[in-house]
Amino acid sequence: MKKWMYVLGPGLMLAVFLFFYFASKSETDARLKEEKAHKEQVEKDAEAKKQAAEAKARADAEARNAQRTTDEAKIAKDKQDKYDSDMRRIKDDTDKASANAETYAKQVSELTIELDTLRKQKDTMTRDGFDLAKHVELAEVARRNAELEIQRMVEMIANRADQSTMTKMPPPPPPPKES
Repeated sequence: MKKWMYVLGPGLMLAVFLFFYFASKSETDARLKEEKAHKEQVEKDAEAKKQAAEAKARADAEARNAQRTTDEAKIAKDKQDKYDSDMRRIKDDTDKASANAETYAKQVSELTIELDTLRKQKDTMTRDGFDLAKHVELAEVARRNAELEIQRMVEMIANRADQSTMTKMPPPPPPPKES
């Protein structure tokens, strides 16, 4: 008895569903077509925007690359110019130092020769001074020896004279006789 309710309720619901389904199916199909067309249009627009953005990005990248290349070339040129000026300055300084070194080397050799000459003169003068001092000392020694010889000779003569009878005084005469 109530078994037919189990079938009738869902059957009615199915009928109502199918009625609304088929009625809205054409609308749904139209809406889906419209949405599909809209999606395709959006995709075409997005693709166009993407291609435009890529073209703009490519142009910007090329412009940046060109600018960067120009900047790098300028930096490289500046760096090369600075390197060249530094090398020129170093070469000038080196040449100047070499010229000074040659001048100083000549002065050193001249002063070395002069120093050797002065050392030889000093050695000669020192040797002459020692020789003169030696002669003076030898002369003083000879003078002392001569004085000693004179003193010895005087003493020897004085001794002989003392011992000589001729130098002795005769004895005093005898006193006269008184007569």
